Amino acid sequence: MAADAFVWIGGALLGLVVGSFLNVVIHRLPRMLEAQWAQAPHEQAPDDSPSTLPPRQPYNIAVPGSHCPHCGHVLPWAEKIPVLSYLVLQGRCRACHAPIGWRYPAVELLTAGLFAWSFSRYGLSATALAWAGFAAALVTLAAIDADTTLLPDAITQPLVWSGLLAASLGLSQVSLTVALWGAVAGYLFLWSVYWLFKGVTGKEGMGQGDFKLLAALGAWLGWPALLSLVLIASLTGVACGLWLRLRQRMPEDGYIPFGPFLALAGAWVMALGTLPGLPV
Repeated sequence: MAADAFVWIGGALLGLVVGSFLNVVIHRLPRMLEAQWAQAPHEQAPDDSPSTLPPRQPYNIAVPGSHCPHCGHVLPWAEKIPVLSYLVLQGRCRACHAPIGWRYPAVELLTAGLFAWSFSRYGLSATALAWAGFAAALVTLAAIDADTTLLPDAITQPLVWSGLLAASLGLSQVSLTVALWGAVAGYLFLWSVYWLFKGVTGKEGMGQGDFKLLAALGAWLGWPALLSLVLIASLTGVACGLWLRLRQRMPEDGYIPFGPFLALAGAWVMALGTLPGLPV
């Protein structure tokens, strides 16, 4: 028992560290992409790209160092300890006292929980690391899509290929054939819904990143999980839309990103399995 506790506690601590890094990716990757689009005027940026101005160079995941976006205060290591620094600073910058978003510790705690689950279920193994990495990608994609309505190819495409690789190595509990058809069917399903909706209404109901995300979920979880994934994502999306409408917080264009609900469905099926009673 003590050894098992050591493994999942170690997984949770690793998740806290990874979650801190994910916060950097969530904040910077969309801005890095927009900077690339600004440098290539002949390439049109997607309609759902972030609204922030492209940052000055150099700007990437590593540079510049972590700092307060309000006053530019560079964070020393003592102010970058996951969750603990947020609590000690009482959610405010030490230099200018501007509020620090609650999502920073939330992402760290969520990632820690998902890592703890992975290691408690699969022990200290390559399988645990594979599922922890899958969960980390879902957290990142959900947060970026919620912020910017963008699902970057830099994450979705490797997630598809890593799912197929995990299946081929026996790390994801699905065969390579089931994973391959999961990726194909996942992409084609939302692709078909997109064109059907556009043909009927003349509007785009979702972004093409959603196709790739469902393909990635199919690659990791297999084609039998697709119906559960779509149902969970759709029902939670509708519930969220109704809640926003009741609270009068619905966006003016009425558009809610679908990626966070797909990511939620993926984490649900990963941890709890497919919905009971569905045909496969």
